[in-house]
Amino acid sequence: MLVPWVVQAAEPDSERLTPADSALAQFVQAVVEANPRVQAARAALEVSSAYRDAASRPLYNPELSLEAENADAETRALGISQTLDWGGKRNARTAVAESDRLVVEAEYLSTRWNVTVELLNGLALHQTGIERNRLAESRKQLMDDFVALAQRRFDAGDLSRVELDLARLSGADARIRKATGAAALSDARQAVRNLTPRATAAQWPALPASMPGIPSGADPQSLVLALPEVLAARRQVESADALVELRRRERRPDPTLSLAGGEEDGEPLIGLTLTIPFYVRNRFSYEVTAALAERSRAQQIADDVLQRAHARLVGATERYELSRGAWDDWALTGQASLTRQMEQLQRLWQAGELSTTDYLVQFTATLDVQESALDLRHALWRAWFEWLWASGQVDAWFGHGGAR
Repeated sequence: MLVPWVVQAAEPDSERLTPADSALAQFVQAVVEANPRVQAARAALEVSSAYRDAASRPLYNPELSLEAENADAETRALGISQTLDWGGKRNARTAVAESDRLVVEAEYLSTRWNVTVELLNGLALHQTGIERNRLAESRKQLMDDFVALAQRRFDAGDLSRVELDLARLSGADARIRKATGAAALSDARQAVRNLTPRATAAQWPALPASMPGIPSGADPQSLVLALPEVLAARRQVESADALVELRRRERRPDPTLSLAGGEEDGEPLIGLTLTIPFYVRNRFSYEVTAALAERSRAQQIADDVLQRAHARLVGATERYELSRGAWDDWALTGQASLTRQMEQLQRLWQAGELSTTDYLVQFTATLDVQESALDLRHALWRAWFEWLWASGQVDAWFGHGGAR
């Protein structure tokens, strides 16, 4: 009469994070690697690496000049000039580009985790939808049998017209729930297909029935500091620092050294020229002021991101522990009590000791409890995935590392 699912009590918390099932880990890894968003983020990382390499090259190329003059004296000269990076701008530009690359690297990791958690939530919604659809089918079958039995009792004069109509209305409600559940299951499948269009629903792995505990040895501060969004914000501050240094070095003029050789009226001619820009009309001080303001802005944003990340970790931990505790209670007592309640209601109604109205009210409430249990397990899964993201343990759960 009831839709069964495996209920297991969670193991006690341990020092290390219990890895996910290998089939689930392999499926998620394959989907994430092939995801267009992840590939686009990887391409952006390659672009930033190329910009870093470009910034590390010398700023100035040598210039070649040729001079020829026919006047009172014939002059022919060949010269070469080179502007010198006197202020160390090349190193400063490289530092800015490297900081920007580290920002993109953190964003790439964040994209991977976003896709991973989105896929896991989709799988949770799909698996819950399958069991909710089974429950709706079970409800419909039970109500069809109940309506048929109510009709026979009405024909025998043991049931009133009002009670028969109530039974029929309950049967119609069960059919509506079945149709609604089927539509919700279709939406859940679409959520997964958005990320893995080439895999069929039969190839999608099942999520774990028992959820692991949060590692007791995890340090919240170190977990938060290693989060991609926190790393990206900190890298933005480092990039702003490097930009301030670059703007300061850009205020230093770079001299140009020129060497020329040739002949004039048959006599050898050698020339050496040194030119230095004279920053008088524009001292480039406002660029430094703007860079300092941008650095202050980046620092404030980083502080806000860190504060929010810490709050999210605390909230995710609380929600997961609450959901896990409620699920453990259901696993120990709720399932058995629900089965006994359904059997007892059936016997009482058939024996005539329970009115049709009371039977339907209690029967519906009993099935609603089971549907609430499905919602609770779905909430538990989502809370676990949120904790994985908030603690930075997405990769660790799939066996790519441990709790920091």
